[in-house]
Amino acid sequence: MPHQQTSPQQSSPHPPSSDTGTNRSQPSAIVETLEHRRFAEFCDACRRYGYIGLCYGPPGVGKTLSARNYSRWDKVKESDRWDSGPGQVPTLDTVFYTPSVVNAPGNVSSDIRRCRDTLRDLAIRPLRLEKEERLGVIRRRDEEYHAKLLYEIDWLAESLPECHPTYGEVAKEYSIKELQIRDPTTLILIDEADRLRMASLEQVRAIFDAGEISVILIGMPGLEKRLARYPQFYSRIGFVHEFRPLGISEIRQLLEQRWTPPGVHLPAKPLDQETVAAIIRITGGNFRLLNRLLTQMERILEINALQEVTKAVVEAARESLVIGEA
Repeated sequence: MPHQQTSPQQSSPHPPSSDTGTNRSQPSAIVETLEHRRFAEFCDACRRYGYIGLCYGPPGVGKTLSARNYSRWDKVKESDRWDSGPGQVPTLDTVFYTPSVVNAPGNVSSDIRRCRDTLRDLAIRPLRLEKEERLGVIRRRDEEYHAKLLYEIDWLAESLPECHPTYGEVAKEYSIKELQIRDPTTLILIDEADRLRMASLEQVRAIFDAGEISVILIGMPGLEKRLARYPQFYSRIGFVHEFRPLGISEIRQLLEQRWTPPGVHLPAKPLDQETVAAIIRITGGNFRLLNRLLTQMERILEINALQEVTKAVVEAARESLVIGEA
């Protein structure tokens, strides 16, 4: 049986992969599973028809990861909203928001407004870059013009002629263009919606009612029953989506493709059916557990200097995880 404990001499040369958990700060590679595609279609429908949507599912099935991927929120986090350097700015129109554990209505409103302002600033960036480039040309033109006139006119007897368009005229022109760019947000994904109390839910409803924008609440099973007690809010829910665990065929397909979490490297040798069955039984279709189990399997292989994944390796990896009865 493979050992589980590491020693300083046997520590892994690779940093452990980040778990695919809720509210994780580091991006993870998304797996295009059937549930992820169904979730994307659900978001598209809510956006198209202008409804409040409700998505619920057990922990670890990939709700947060799918929502972050759909909104491309990691691209927003990677972007410097005040950066004036070159680069392509993707068109981003979806806010991904996780309320804090203690969430007053005013905080929810200001947090979501801040997220929407970030998307608008990113939408304005191409125009801002164009503005800075054009103003730079005008600035250099004026400097050269003034240097030339310094020795050609009598500054005391004559007024300095201006070049058109002036710096101020161009700056005003672009300021007007920036005001004409509307808020690009058309959908708000609210993760961990179970944290929202009634007053905060009413604030979300007010945001929904105030403009042409859709909202999706993402949470645990039972969220739909809780919201049913608030008729004013529940009547605005147009679509409900249950995020289900991975199917057996999907897990088999992932394992056959030798998929692993980011930073995890397992032997390329195909897994035998007994090993695959053990992984399926232990994870039960839970995507987060699959990530953690594969990560621990890499660790067990390195500790024991093994070159092949077997059922014994899987069982040893399972013993080091807190995942309940298999």
